[in-house]
Amino acid sequence: MTTRSPLLPPTRPEYCVIACAEAWRGNGEVLASPMGLIPSFGARLAKRTFSPDLLLTDGEAMLVGLDGTAEGWLPYRRHLTMVTGGKRHVMMGASQIDRFGNQNISCIGDWAQPARQLLGVRGAPVNTLNNPVSYWVPKHSTRVFVERVDMVSGVGYDRAEAAGPSATRYHRLPRVVSDLGVFDFTGPGHSMRLASVHPGVTVDQVREATGFDLAVADDVPFTREPTDEELRLIREVIDPKGLRDREVRG
Repeated sequence: MTTRSPLLPPTRPEYCVIACAEAWRGNGEVLASPMGLIPSFGARLAKRTFSPDLLLTDGEAMLVGLDGTAEGWLPYRRHLTMVTGGKRHVMMGASQIDRFGNQNISCIGDWAQPARQLLGVRGAPVNTLNNPVSYWVPKHSTRVFVERVDMVSGVGYDRAEAAGPSATRYHRLPRVVSDLGVFDFTGPGHSMRLASVHPGVTVDQVREATGFDLAVADDVPFTREPTDEELRLIREVIDPKGLRDREVRG
């Protein structure tokens, strides 16, 4: 009789996968649109475990199964229908994000003469006003978590509220995940709050890497531990090549 060797402890990238997967917990039959390796691994893990009704896309025109096999056609017009109907939960990146969740992926510096041109606004305003939007930041720093974004691409809570009911009706930012921890917007006035730190990270480290004052509870928990089955899925099925270690230092 053979016994299985005990699993090695979870790594920082694996905690990030778990934290991203949790963004889609309880979402039901919605289109999961993850942007980035670790969010993609998180979406696949969520579908394989606690959110089996999620729809996965190849990022273009197809709905795909867990192994990437095409299962259905999703032309762009239908994709947009899902967006405007709130039937999608996207996890985007952020070149900058502020305390109220305003996100910038357009430019760094003054808009009229930026120091660096980025992706452009893209679909961020429509995303944030019509369906849930979470964010993934692989390298938490004061350059990303800023007091005020240089340009608003994704709409935060303060700007949505200033625009009125037409903007707030479907506006929701469930969470931000970084390589240091997990954040939500349950602080004063829908400001960013530290919800958990990944094991090995301290609250002071997070504060030092953030360019604004975070709302922080007296006792901040650690990001939840993956189960043995979740670790097996991440390591053997979802990411057997270990690509997660390229996005976050293990």
